[in-house]
Amino acid sequence: MPLPIAPIAGVALRYGALALAAYAITRYSTPLRRDQRSEDAMDELHEGVQFRRDSEQVNGGARMKRTIRVGPAGPGIEIDASALGRIRFRRV
Repeated sequence: MPLPIAPIAGVALRYGALALAAYAITRYSTPLRRDQRSEDAMDELHEGVQFRRDSEQVNGGARMKRTIRVGPAGPGIEIDASALGRIRFRRV
């Protein structure tokens, strides 16, 4: 029984185009510099989601810190993900 090539080719073309776009973005983008003040601010975040509202802006931060192990005493990896955000509203 012959395999239908058209559906497979469409999926392969779609994922190939996505991989090419991702490669181009990583290859031709400028690297982000590391700012120690930002690193310190993310290290000071508490775990969970937090928001602060002022008269002209809203600040938010989130942090998730987990340890994943293979087996009860096996090797592990620690995942520490944090994010900072700001939305500012001004009348012009």
